[in-house]
Amino acid sequence: MNSISNLRIKTSGPLYQQIKDLILRKIGSGEWRAGDRIPTEHALVAELDASRMTINRALRELTQEGTLARRQGSGTFVAPSKLESGLLEIRNIAAEIADRGGEHSAELLSLEEIAAPGALKELMPGQGERLYHCLMLHFENGVPVELEERYVNPSLVPDFIAQDFSTETPSGFLIRTMPYSRADHRISADIPTEEQKRLLNLKENEPILTLERHTYAGDEMITTVRLYHPGSRFAFGGAFTADR
Repeated sequence: MNSISNLRIKTSGPLYQQIKDLILRKIGSGEWRAGDRIPTEHALVAELDASRMTINRALRELTQEGTLARRQGSGTFVAPSKLESGLLEIRNIAAEIADRGGEHSAELLSLEEIAAPGALKELMPGQGERLYHCLMLHFENGVPVELEERYVNPSLVPDFIAQDFSTETPSGFLIRTMPYSRADHRISADIPTEEQKRLLNLKENEPILTLERHTYAGDEMITTVRLYHPGSRFAFGGAFTADR
């Protein structure tokens, strides 16, 4: 747990807001980092000479705003920053996380050849009755940030099923080996399934952000993927110029 020996209130205004500002300064300066446990309510009451009600309000509001995370029986921690991913850019999630200074890890949940679902037969006409299916959970610094469900056209990427995805992500492999000519994207906020709630460690009533992408080589679809993200810990962003 971080020391509070040098906590000092420096701003004016309501005391609970001063305490919030103090905690935000600690986090903004990097002294308190994501995942660090902050002082207990009791310790903050003693150090800052504030009532428990005032301390509780400051911590409660910072938790509601996503700055802090409170874990039953463990204490209050600095929450991970809300992650942002490119809106229309196709990138390897491992590279995205590395660019943010984080550590990527993944768990392969399923990799198999299956009968093509009816909806995908319409998206991939003439591509046969079988597809490769991959389900993978991605983590940043040990926190689940993306559930990837991918279908791959075996006539275009026959080696997909034989890959060792403990050393390379599916997106990294496809970017490296199968150039695409265009991609369609759709983003939605959805109600998660019970399995998605469990895998992504979602809060009660927390939605998921879903990016659905179809990638093509000419007129043939290479892959279709749905990327599911925790609504409270993820955002899509992008910058566009007038000529685009």
